[in-house]
Amino acid sequence: MVRKKARSLTHVAVLFVMVLSFILPINQHAKAAEVLTVNEAIANNSGTGKTVEGYIVGVVKGGSGSSISYQYEGPFPVDTNLAISDSPDERDKTKILPVQLPSGAVRDALNLKSHPENLGKKVQITGDLAAYFSVPGHKNAKTYTFVDSTPPLPQVEEITASPAEGIVSKGSTITLASDTSDTDIYYTIDGSTPTTESTRYTEPITINEDITIKAIGVKEGLKNSDISTFAYQVAISGLRIHDIQGASHQSPVANKTVEGVEGIITHVVDANNFYMQDLKPDQDENTSEGILVYKKNHGQVKGNVVAVNGLVKEWVLDGYSDKLKTDLSVTELNADKGAITLLSAGQALPRATIIGMFGRKQPTEIIDNDNFGLFDPKEDGIDFYESMEGMLVQVNNPSVIAPQNYGELVVVPDFWQHMKEFNSSGALNITANDYNPERIFVDINDDSFVAKSGDFFIGSIKGVMSYGFSNYKLLTNREDLPTFVEGKTKREVTKFHQKHKELTIASFNVENFSANEEGKDGTSDEKVSRIAESIVYNLDAPDIVGLLEMQDGNGPTNNGYTDAKESAERLIAEIEAKGGPTYAYTDIAPENGKDGGIPGGNIRVAFIYNPERVQLAKGTKGSATEAVHFTDGKLTLNPGRIDPTNPAFEDSRKPLAAQFMFKGESVIVVGNHFNSKGGDQPLFGKNQPPVLNSEKQRLEIAKIVNGFVKDVKKEDPKAKVVLLGDFNDFEFTKTLQTVKGNELTSMIEKVPFKERYTYSYQGNAQVLDHILVSNNMAKKTKVDIVHINSQFMEEHGRASDHDPVMIQVKLDKVK
Repeated sequence: MVRKKARSLTHVAVLFVMVLSFILPINQHAKAAEVLTVNEAIANNSGTGKTVEGYIVGVVKGGSGSSISYQYEGPFPVDTNLAISDSPDERDKTKILPVQLPSGAVRDALNLKSHPENLGKKVQITGDLAAYFSVPGHKNAKTYTFVDSTPPLPQVEEITASPAEGIVSKGSTITLASDTSDTDIYYTIDGSTPTTESTRYTEPITINEDITIKAIGVKEGLKNSDISTFAYQVAISGLRIHDIQGASHQSPVANKTVEGVEGIITHVVDANNFYMQDLKPDQDENTSEGILVYKKNHGQVKGNVVAVNGLVKEWVLDGYSDKLKTDLSVTELNADKGAITLLSAGQALPRATIIGMFGRKQPTEIIDNDNFGLFDPKEDGIDFYESMEGMLVQVNNPSVIAPQNYGELVVVPDFWQHMKEFNSSGALNITANDYNPERIFVDINDDSFVAKSGDFFIGSIKGVMSYGFSNYKLLTNREDLPTFVEGKTKREVTKFHQKHKELTIASFNVENFSANEEGKDGTSDEKVSRIAESIVYNLDAPDIVGLLEMQDGNGPTNNGYTDAKESAERLIAEIEAKGGPTYAYTDIAPENGKDGGIPGGNIRVAFIYNPERVQLAKGTKGSATEAVHFTDGKLTLNPGRIDPTNPAFEDSRKPLAAQFMFKGESVIVVGNHFNSKGGDQPLFGKNQPPVLNSEKQRLEIAKIVNGFVKDVKKEDPKAKVVLLGDFNDFEFTKTLQTVKGNELTSMIEKVPFKERYTYSYQGNAQVLDHILVSNNMAKKTKVDIVHINSQFMEEHGRASDHDPVMIQVKLDKVK
């Protein structure tokens, strides 16, 4: 019943509106969508119901097209047309619009024959834009209105204020004035528009709180001035830097204006930014004594003692914030509308706060365990570094725990104190419960510095604690670094040697390998040489190598081409030139742009194998969209992709299964490259714990791959299956545990902990590359992670960003 009643009321309302539309007069000029200038009407001379505004300059005298002529002075002989233009003095025929005056009210009122007084008047005419006298014109005029073209009155000059808008002290007075003499000024302070009914200005305005003054000038015989607006922030006095920083990640006076904040400049970032530190610190380690100051072209130098007036802001510096909005902010004094007063120059800097032995010891296990609930620098690493934000800090005798990248070193202080914690390369491995908050980023502002894991410094690195790209970091310069010592970390050679009865299989992410040598994303001859040498020398030419990130033959050229034939030939030729075997290659080219990676690159999983020791079992090669299965002891496609059309593989690589024969024994090898961790939130970000957005897709992929293994083992319990590749997740995660299930053994878990890493990310050594074998192979399988890349720079011979993983297995039937 309620719905029927509502519908009836709606019908009544519609009927009422319709009746009104017949009764009420319609202002046709108000209804016009827009008013065109004459020039606009000439340029776009089509359309009905168009209103054009212009000055009446005459009538069409005769002719047409380019020979049309106009009469600009009376008496006028015709009443059937007008000529209008944007200027009352226009004489350029190309800027004049002829207007047809059909018989009736419009002609009677406008024509110059009867009304010569209309000459020079400004008029709006509504009709149709169409050719008239064979030139752009206006026809079928239906309505008109004259426009007041009286010259505007002179205007009162805008109101000025002294001091100008910005930061002022409490009790300051504001003086308003106008350059137009004898002007009355009216103003408001509540945000409303000032009128002559507003407060009349008679004396300076006293400010005791943040206000916005709006003012106009009024003088008889003149047009009122435009509205002038002046915003003032009343500064809080008497605060020290530690008061502004507070014991928190957010300033207790954020978005407040402060004045007279004193500090000594400790680090000049650039022409617009510097850090300063309080010379009168409190005794609370939880509150930082340093702060970032922003002012365009500040002109300050290190050692200046200054007093700053400015707005306290929480500002996100360089980083991923624009895209992910997960980076922490830095507390900043924005003095762009304030002032910086020099108190003294050339002063000695305060003593730096030591991090490590003989100073403040950073947490070594916990980044955050209470979602920022308690500010606890002694326990939470994220709070520890925040408590020193903007301060001078010192790291003594630091050890490098990752290769230099983007002009940054990742270090831990007091290298001898961490010897038992370091892995075999002198880096720090992650665990399920420890992501190494003791890591300290040092921005040396020089990406040419050569350093790898295991190198160290004798002496102290000093700098200012800042934050950017999802990490706290110490800002310094290369020239200020202490003595550098190269460590003993060397690129490894596999412990395996080729044996007649044992099969060797490797997983190797070759980092966007292509035949294309050109451009920043191409593969240089030097890189090709290093990868080939790694396979021949460091890996001792495995029988089968699962290759990840093989690009198509023209690399990142995005032209729809997906075949990797040229890339494979380039790699195989270089391996042979290095003294290795002549490998055979197999893959399945993906659909263009469907597998992620660099646009146009079409990265995929592929295999090279030594045909003198291993053969690809007979079978039909699958297509990009065909799904492989296992039946009657063999793959239905060889090679074939696992469930490639499943939505779980969207924008990610599809697993490639291939069946190989080694001395009469069958082995199914599945190459994997799971979706990346891109989109996961940072360890030192504003959300704690970080949300791992990419994990959901990997878990779905893991279920599919494990399901394939289940199907194989159900069909043939004795089948031998090897999974290899870049799984983009760690050995202790749900992803790997799901892949492993009850059918497989993770060989990575057999690797001693200090050798268990294949990748380095932001100073954390970790495993992304894995090999798993079916349980019936595990007892006769050995594993080796060959550390040749992840902890090194290219200057050390690095060929990729991943370390390869190898297994050597003795199969049951091989004699």
